[in-house]
Amino acid sequence: MHPVTDPQKPDARREQQKLQKRLQREAGQAIADFSMIEAGDKIMCCLSGGKDSYAMLDILLSLQKKAPVRFEVIAVNLDQKQPGFPQHVLPQYLQGLGIEYHIIERDTYSVVKDKIPAGKTTCGLCSRLRRGHLYAFAEANGVTKIALGHHRDDLLETLFLNMFYAGKLKSMAPLLRSDDGRNTVIRPLAYCREKDLERFAELRDYPVIPCNLCGSQKNLQRQVIKDMFKVWDEQHPGRLETMFSALCNVEPSHLADPQLFNFSENSRYSATPSKAESKRRIQSVEHH
Repeated sequence: MHPVTDPQKPDARREQQKLQKRLQREAGQAIADFSMIEAGDKIMCCLSGGKDSYAMLDILLSLQKKAPVRFEVIAVNLDQKQPGFPQHVLPQYLQGLGIEYHIIERDTYSVVKDKIPAGKTTCGLCSRLRRGHLYAFAEANGVTKIALGHHRDDLLETLFLNMFYAGKLKSMAPLLRSDDGRNTVIRPLAYCREKDLERFAELRDYPVIPCNLCGSQKNLQRQVIKDMFKVWDEQHPGRLETMFSALCNVEPSHLADPQLFNFSENSRYSATPSKAESKRRIQSVEHH
């Protein structure tokens, strides 16, 4: 598959170039804001075959060429032996890019099917098993950063999922170190909108692999949130942008968690960014 190059489609080419610049700018800003990439890093781009991970790989390779520091990018896919998984698609695509890639073969599908009753969502266990295999590969191969393709909408959805169903103010961290300190996860697309990534994937004509090969029921709670966001975005343009800005502008003293703010001493939590820094981050992720 190749990007749009048909000379009869100049509008599509211009749209692709414009989107690519926007996505690269947003990813570059997120990488800078959260110090995701450092000189000498070996970045493992986790490629599922979905639109987001294809775009992330594309963007990281483009940024690699112009970054002020040198870093390595490798692509890794975990073949979980799901029925009907087209094993040729990713190797063929990655060979065309001419980059280092690895296909890890682990039959997590059988494990999940054995443990989870029919009709139940398997995503939770599947995710934990997948994470374990990817972490192990990263440690064995000198990987310093594990890049995942979660975008702005994923971060917002997770925030609301945790508020509605878990009673927590918790989202996905743009940069996260594992509890044992041996792995660092980064999310370079943290500032990128899903609808931009969807359109970019169409224009680039990525060989997208369906995510429902396992036959698992959809995460119904997440779908509720997605549907709610869709209505908000249609009826109140700009609301999602404002909501995401809130993730970058937290006031612990105006919440109710004594672990974040020492109310008895009326002192500010040390991790709270300055007003100027919060304003800069908000401006950097607003879309016009």
